Amino acid sequence: MIKISNLNKVYAGGFQALKDINLNIKKGEIFALLGPNGAGKTTLISVICGINNATDGEILINGFNIIKDYRKTRSLIGLVPQELTTDAFETVWDTVNFTRGLFGLSPNHAYIEKILKSLSLWDKKNNKLMTLSGGMKRRVLIAKALSHEPRVLFLDEPTAGVDVELRKDMWSMVRKLQESGVTIILTTHYIEEAEEMADRIGVINNGEIILVENKDLLMQKLGSKNMSIDLRASLENIPMELNKFDLKLVLEGTRLIYTYNSKNEENKISEIFDVLNILKIPFADINTNQSSLEEIFVSLVK
Repeated sequence: MIKISNLNKVYAGGFQALKDINLNIKKGEIFALLGPNGAGKTTLISVICGINNATDGEILINGFNIIKDYRKTRSLIGLVPQELTTDAFETVWDTVNFTRGLFGLSPNHAYIEKILKSLSLWDKKNNKLMTLSGGMKRRVLIAKALSHEPRVLFLDEPTAGVDVELRKDMWSMVRKLQESGVTIILTTHYIEEAEEMADRIGVINNGEIILVENKDLLMQKLGSKNMSIDLRASLENIPMELNKFDLKLVLEGTRLIYTYNSKNEENKISEIFDVLNILKIPFADINTNQSSLEEIFVSLVK
């Protein structure tokens, strides 16, 4: 759906915000773009959406060039920006309908009603935007971004500073949009959101894409797993028969820790328990955990 080739952005002062970006985003996927503050996330989105101009490179949206076919490409894109920018004296109903009209679409009150209800805005439809809370204004931004039925939706940190209810409403809506074939690009500082929602993860740092990977494969490759075995009696040392498994003995000899990454290492788990049974070392409890996406992200951008 989106093809970015050799994209660079250099500002007048000489600062290079984007460095030779090459990225393909598939139709109907949720793509999470992660990176620290100042990494280039918002700049990249702004260039794709036509808010900022690239220094060089090419961007295609569904095969259309964003420069040569700017009317077509912009009609395909919806953007929920970071900043709350609304027309303070307009009503919710009027501003969402007006945004739809900006794209040359005829009124569709049933569709706008559906959007407002899905974002719990229907009872606020006649309220002026200046009277709404920050969370409600963010809901209006989402409604405006969806008003012209885009096929690509950019969510630039959409849940920053909003309540749990909006977050749940929004993610439910995002799932429905994906089911209808909409491509969604998300930037967020809430790593658990990317872990929960995304199909693929891209990591950007200092204006460069340093990794693009399927989320599950990324966690499989870089996310270590730990298994802890709580023993009924303490050990002074790890028995020689267990040395090949690279176990750690902690908590004054009452717990064995096994850290593994690959499937091959995972297969050794049954062998560990076989040896424990042979040595007649009883255990009381077993716990496993896996590295979170946040831990993986931190290790990548260091």
